[in-house]
Amino acid sequence: MTLQQEIVGNAMQMAVVSLRPGQTVYCEAGKFLFKTANVTMETRLSGPSDGGQQAQGGAGGGMGGLLRQAMGTAMQVGQRALAGESLAFQYFTAQGGEGTVGFAGVLPGEMRALELNGTRAWFAEKDAFVAAESTVDFGIAFQGGRTGMSGGEGFILEKFTGYGTVIIAGAGNFIDLNPADFGGRIEVDTGCVVAFEEGIQYGVQRIGGLNRQGIMNMVFGGEGLSLATLEGNGRVILQSLTIESLANALKKAQGGDKQGPTGGLFSTHAG
Repeated sequence: MTLQQEIVGNAMQMAVVSLRPGQTVYCEAGKFLFKTANVTMETRLSGPSDGGQQAQGGAGGGMGGLLRQAMGTAMQVGQRALAGESLAFQYFTAQGGEGTVGFAGVLPGEMRALELNGTRAWFAEKDAFVAAESTVDFGIAFQGGRTGMSGGEGFILEKFTGYGTVIIAGAGNFIDLNPADFGGRIEVDTGCVVAFEEGIQYGVQRIGGLNRQGIMNMVFGGEGLSLATLEGNGRVILQSLTIESLANALKKAQGGDKQGPTGGLFSTHAG
């Protein structure tokens, strides 16, 4: 059974989750809004998959099981720290009846509930994760080699596997696309990719060649050196606002915009 949830609001959406008795949902630390009094809250370093290993190790693993559990938790925390994610998760469980919990993202924008059936994983940009059922596993995926080093925002991805509902958030408005409907490939600003299904091939390509038009694209186009490429047959979610453009707009409003009239390669924004 999927998670009973309702996404409300417009410019800054929230997810209101209805929990059945004994049902658990978890979120990244810092994205909890409110709960009813009968919902317990527990903060842990371990993810939901590690929790199952903990029960198994505690039942019959002795010191060896505890050591494996500790090492697994340490690896999870280390991955999240390297990725710049929150080190802890907060778990909410309804006790003695139905309960309600509210969650939100960190930027003005939309939220989306994704349903996992165990056959396809989902990948999302860093910080997109808001909350999920305890049957959904959260992991970190690193894009290696030239793709990762060139991709900027796409270097580190969140990975969701298992069964159930996961809620993600992004900036601005969302649009759902399938590259198969556009000849099998779309090219996107690297900061606009929110999430995509397993089976979509993610890559990064340079904008133009080292010719006059290519240099004009890089210097004056406002996109920097690269575009993200998404190929295959599957669902892709894009956002209309990037963190970079939001940061530059705030700098400009405060009189601190140092990007100049060209943007692109000459941009001096941090990060």
